[in-house]
Amino acid sequence: MRISTIQQFNSGVRGIQDNYSNATRTQEQISSGKRILTPADDPVATVRLLQLSQESNRLEQFSTNMTAANNSLTQEEAILNSVNNSLQRIREIAIEAGDGSMSDADRQALATELEQREEELYNLFNSRNARGEYLFGGYQSSEQPFVKNPDGSYSYQGDEGQRSIQIAGSKYVAINDNGKDLFVNVANVNRVNTEADAANTGTGRISLGVVEDKTTYDNTFYPQGSVSIVIGATGDSYEIVDSAGNPLAPPVTGDLEENDEGGYTIRYAGVAVTLDGELAAGDSFSISTGDSAGSTNRETRSILETVSLLRSTLETGGSSSEDKWQRRDVIAVTLDNLDNAMNQVLSVQTTIGARMNVIESTLTENEEVSLINTAVTSELQDLDYAEALSRLSLQSVVLEASQQSFVKVSGLSLFNLL
Repeated sequence: MRISTIQQFNSGVRGIQDNYSNATRTQEQISSGKRILTPADDPVATVRLLQLSQESNRLEQFSTNMTAANNSLTQEEAILNSVNNSLQRIREIAIEAGDGSMSDADRQALATELEQREEELYNLFNSRNARGEYLFGGYQSSEQPFVKNPDGSYSYQGDEGQRSIQIAGSKYVAINDNGKDLFVNVANVNRVNTEADAANTGTGRISLGVVEDKTTYDNTFYPQGSVSIVIGATGDSYEIVDSAGNPLAPPVTGDLEENDEGGYTIRYAGVAVTLDGELAAGDSFSISTGDSAGSTNRETRSILETVSLLRSTLETGGSSSEDKWQRRDVIAVTLDNLDNAMNQVLSVQTTIGARMNVIESTLTENEEVSLINTAVTSELQDLDYAEALSRLSLQSVVLEASQQSFVKVSGLSLFNLL
C-alpha cells in the first residue's frame, strides 16, 4: 500500500495531538484534584455525583430549617416561662386578696397590680418571632391573635392551626402552638350556673358552683342538665331533686353540716356548692349546666377572662357579707382556673422540649448522612494523585517520543536515495 506524504504528515500530527491532549487532560485533573472533568469521563459516576449534590443541598436546607425551628421553639419556651411566672404572681395576689383583714384600699392596690399583669399577659400572647410572625396565631401568623374589645373583653382572632417545617426527608416538626388551645380553651371549674329561688323565705345564698370531678360531672350531672337543692322541713337537712321537682332515684339526701367558714358545702355528681346565710324550710337552690348561649360559665374560660374577673371583683370592693362571699367564690374559682392554666402551659412546654429533642437527634442524623455523602463523593470524584502523576510521566514520554519520531519520519524523502 502506498503512503503519500500528506498521509504521513497527517498521521504524525494526529498522534502528537492525541498524546498532547492526553497529557493536557491529566494535567487538568492534577491541577483541579478531580478525576471527572466532563460527564463523558464517567457517565455512571456523574449521575451518582449529581444525586449526591442534590442530597447535599437538601441536607443544607434541612439544617437551615432546623435552625429556624429551634430558634422559634426556644423563643416560645422563653415566653411561656414568662407567662407561667406572671400566672404564679397572679395566684399569689389571689391568695393575698382572700385575707379577710384587708381593707378596700389594699384590695384596690392588688387590683392595680393585676391590671398590669393582665396587660403583660396580653402582650405575651401577642408575641412575635424574629421574622415578625405572631407565635400564637396558628396559621394566621401575620394577624394579631388577641384583641381587646371596647367593653374590656378579649377575642381570639387566630385559628387552631399549627405550622410545621420539614427537617428530614419524611420528618416535620411543629414550630408554634395556637393561642386558642394554649390560652383560651382552659378548663373552667365554674362551668355550672347557680341560683337561689326567688320564692325562698330565708336569706340563704348559693355560691358559684365548682366542678371538682370532671368525669363524674360529665357522666352523671351533665346528662341531667339541672337539679335543685331543697332545704328540709326542719332546716337542717336537704334533698336534691330533678328539674321538675321530683326526687332522684335513688333519693339523694343529707344533713347540713357547717364548714370552717360557717356555710354548708354540698357535693353532688362531681359538683360542689356552698350555701351561706339563714336557710329556711322549703328554700330551693338550682344548679344547671353552664353551656347555654351567652353564659360565662362555659366548659372553658380563657386566662385573660379569669384574670379580668378577679381584677373587677377586687375593684368592686365592699364589706358586706354578700361582698365577702362573692370575693371568696371568685377567688376560689380563680385559683383552680389558674392551676389549670399553668398545668396547660407546662404541658405545652413539655411538648416543646420533646420537639427540640427531635430536632437535635435529627441534626445528628443529618450530619452523619452528610459525612457519608462526602466520603462517597470523594471516592467517586477525587483524583488519585500517585496514579495521575505516574500517568502524566508516561504520557509526557510518549508525547516526546511521538514528536521526535515525527521529526525523523518527516525528514525521509526519495531524494535522499538519489
